[in-house]
Amino acid sequence: MKAFAKWLNVLVVLVLVFGVAACNTPTTAPAEPTSAPVEPTKAPVEPTKAPVEPTKAPEPTAVSAEPVTIRYANWNVGTEEENNIQRQLIAAYIEQHPNVTIEFVDMSGDGSWDEKLTNLAAKGQLPDVFMADRTPLYVKNGWLADLSTLVKDDADWKDVPQVLKDAVTYDGKVLGLPAAQFVMGYFVNKDLFEAANLDAPEYGVSVDDFFAATTALTDVQKGRLGLDEMEFIMGWYPNTQDAKLKWFSFDGTHMNYNSAAFKGGIAKAGEMKPHTWQGLTDEQKPNFKSQGPWELFLNQESGVRWDGGWAIPGYAQSATFNWDFMGVPGGNQALVADIIVVSKTAKNVEAAYDFAKWMTFSKAAYAKEVELAKAANGVPSKMPVSVDAASIDLYLSFFGDKPGIRKALENLDNSLIESLAKIVPGYVNARWEGKPGIDIGEDKDVNMWYMFNFANDGKFKYEDYAAKLEEFANKILDDARAELPK
Repeated sequence: MKAFAKWLNVLVVLVLVFGVAACNTPTTAPAEPTSAPVEPTKAPVEPTKAPVEPTKAPEPTAVSAEPVTIRYANWNVGTEEENNIQRQLIAAYIEQHPNVTIEFVDMSGDGSWDEKLTNLAAKGQLPDVFMADRTPLYVKNGWLADLSTLVKDDADWKDVPQVLKDAVTYDGKVLGLPAAQFVMGYFVNKDLFEAANLDAPEYGVSVDDFFAATTALTDVQKGRLGLDEMEFIMGWYPNTQDAKLKWFSFDGTHMNYNSAAFKGGIAKAGEMKPHTWQGLTDEQKPNFKSQGPWELFLNQESGVRWDGGWAIPGYAQSATFNWDFMGVPGGNQALVADIIVVSKTAKNVEAAYDFAKWMTFSKAAYAKEVELAKAANGVPSKMPVSVDAASIDLYLSFFGDKPGIRKALENLDNSLIESLAKIVPGYVNARWEGKPGIDIGEDKDVNMWYMFNFANDGKFKYEDYAAKLEEFANKILDDARAELPK
C-alpha cells in the first residue's frame, strides 16, 4: 500500500483523491485489498461519447453563519501540489460555506490507521470527521455520533440503497455514512467469446451457463483462459445455492462454513482451477504474455476478470475490446463500500454532518465531482451513492451505456456486501486472522485464511474441518457482537 503522505496540520483546502473503496483485509490475505485502498489509474480518458451536462443541483446553504472549524482525517489525500479532485471538491464546499474551515489532521507516522485514531482519542483529539477502517471498533469505543435524526428527512438519503444504509446502522442507529460504493463482480471480454463462437455471459446469466461458457473458452495452448482466478467463487457461489447466505456464507449473524452451499463453493473453485491462472503449470505459463492473473484481462488472455468498479476508468482508457460488467451469475453483484463517520466529540455535530454528507452521498457533490472529472478529461472513479436514474445516466455518459453496469446500479439492494471487515464485529478473525487450533502437516496452528486459501491444494480435505471452522468463527462473531454498546 502507498505510504501515508505527511500532511501539514493547517487550515487549508485539501483532501481526498477520487477514493476507491476496498475491502478491509489483513495482510495474510494478499488477494484482497487492504484497508487503505489503492488509487485507480487516473490517466486521462477520452470519453466514447460526450458526457451529459449535469443539471446543476441546488447549492447547499451553510448550516450556521457562525465560524466553524471541522477537523478531518482521510487516508486518500493527495498533496497540495497535486490538487486532486477531492481537494477541489472540498474547495467547492468551502466556497459555498465561507464560515467553515477544514483542518486536516496529520495521520502520518508509524502504526495502523486505527492505532493512530486510538492515540488521538486517548488525547482527546479525535477528528470530527474521518474515514472508517473498522467501524465496529469505533462503535465499541463509543466514538461515533448518532446521525439518525439528521439523515431521517434528507432527500438524498432516501435514494441511498438500503443495503448501504444497513451497512452503517448499528442497533437501529445510523453511525456512519457510505462515502463510496463500487459494484464488484466479473467483467467480460465480449470480443474474445465471439471470436471463439461462444455466447458471452451477460448480467443475469445462470450459474450453469456461466461455467459452461468460461470452461469452453479455455485453450491453454493458445494462451486463453475462461477465468482469471478461482478464489472469488467461494465468495459469491453460496448465495446462488441458498439465498439466505450472502458474501462468503455470512447470513447477517453467522458464517455458514459447514453448509452444503459453502462446501459446494469450495468444490466448484477447485473444479474451475484448470481454467484459471492458479491452474497453470510452469510449463504452460510461457503460452501467455501475462506475468500474473491481474494482466490477463487487458491482454485478452482471459474471458472474464473479477474486479471492482474502481477499475472501470482504467478499462475505459486501456481496453481495446468490447467489454461489459456481468456481475455475479444469477443477476447480482458484490458491493464494496467506503465509510466516513462523525465523532460525537465534534463541537458542532450538525456542521460536521453537513460536511461529511458533502464528502459522501450528496447529489450536489456528485454533480460537482462529475464536473471536475469532465474538466480533467477523465472518467469519475466514484459511482453515485445516492442513486437515481439521472445519476446513473450521468455516470454512464462518460464511457458509453454498458448494459451490465446499468442493470447492476438499478439492482443494488440485492447486492452481496463484500467489505464485511469494515462493518461486522469480529469478521476479520472469523474470516482471516483467527487460529482455530489446527495443524496441517508441518504447518502448525494455521489461521482461517490458510484453511480457505489452501482448501483445493491437496493439503487436506475441507469437509473434515468445516464444522470446526464454523463453530470457531461464530463464537468469535457472537463474542464481538456482545461487546458492542446497546
